[in-house]
Amino acid sequence: MALPLSRAALARVVPFAAFMVLLAVRGAVPEDGSWGIDPRWLYGVTVLVVGGLLAWFWREYGELVWQTLPTLAEAALAVAVGLIVFGLWINLDAPWMRLGEPSAGFVPKDANGQLLWPLIAVRWVGASLLVPVMEELFWRSFLMRWVQSPQFESVVPQQVGLKAVVLSTFVFMLAHTLWLAAIIAGLAYAWLYVRTGKLWVPIIAHAVTNGVLGVWVLQTQRWAFW
Repeated sequence: MALPLSRAALARVVPFAAFMVLLAVRGAVPEDGSWGIDPRWLYGVTVLVVGGLLAWFWREYGELVWQTLPTLAEAALAVAVGLIVFGLWINLDAPWMRLGEPSAGFVPKDANGQLLWPLIAVRWVGASLLVPVMEELFWRSFLMRWVQSPQFESVVPQQVGLKAVVLSTFVFMLAHTLWLAAIIAGLAYAWLYVRTGKLWVPIIAHAVTNGVLGVWVLQTQRWAFW
């Protein structure tokens, strides 16, 4: 019996699905440690599981081979867009711009209020290096092109239409608490992918946004953004 999704689709969907399931598990574990588990360290499990899945499927990601690396101009554009998205993300946080509350809080401090740097390192690496690759493979490489055509592998990014961009961005928004910021971020990363035809470009932009956000959160201790 044929699988409902091709191997190429599974390679992009499974790591994302694992991430979302583990996020839900982390949100369900009591923060007071009454289950004998510190839910914050489950993020480390997420990094290992999702990272392992990406490594397992890596040969399926033809758009991430070294020949597809961006030019210097494309990389500079990605960095600029990533910084702009970061600036908007931390300012578009009014109550009406939120969809509920985060499902899993993350305050990397011990009982004495001291920062837990191993926990911070795991969180920053996951958010800045792992999540951009995992999410762009799902949202842009798979979902956006799949909306354009179920045979998504044959869809050249520059051929993706407005409907596919809007619908995939709408679903992207639903996965984030800051809905307005997520719409802008989703459209920005989609624009980079369609404009350059290279997945590395939105990955770099996404990594810059998340990386700078992590540094900013540590400086301001506005943990709701993490």
